[in-house]
Amino acid sequence: QVQLVESGGGLVQAGGSLRLSCVASGRTFSSYAMGWFRQAPGKEREFVAGISWRSFSLSYADSVKGRFSISRDNVKNTVYLQMNSLKPEDTAVYYCAAAIRSEYGRTMNQYDYWGQGTQVTVSS
Repeated sequence: QVQLVESGGGLVQAGGSLRLSCVASGRTFSSYAMGWFRQAPGKEREFVAGISWRSFSLSYADSVKGRFSISRDNVKNTVYLQMNSLKPEDTAVYYCAAAIRSEYGRTMNQYDYWGQGTQVTVSS
């Protein structure tokens, strides 16, 4: 069993930055692919970014490409999402997810564990 705990969300003005963190329990974090998803009110949860187990592969949704950056520290069992140039449309609950495989996926059903989410609100 893996537990994921996100942190770093909050209220920020448009153009600002936030860094989300997700700490995973368990000894096998380094063997999991990790992803970030988000869900805005009234919308479906969507893929934001993914990273393979050794950080060799990264992927981003088109809407965040060039503004967001995903990274991981396998010693600290932590995955990060650096969010720059935030826009009001980035407002959502952000979820961390872990997949019991080396490569990330872009759909929810490819992930096995989920965190509780952290709220990000971007004001205009």
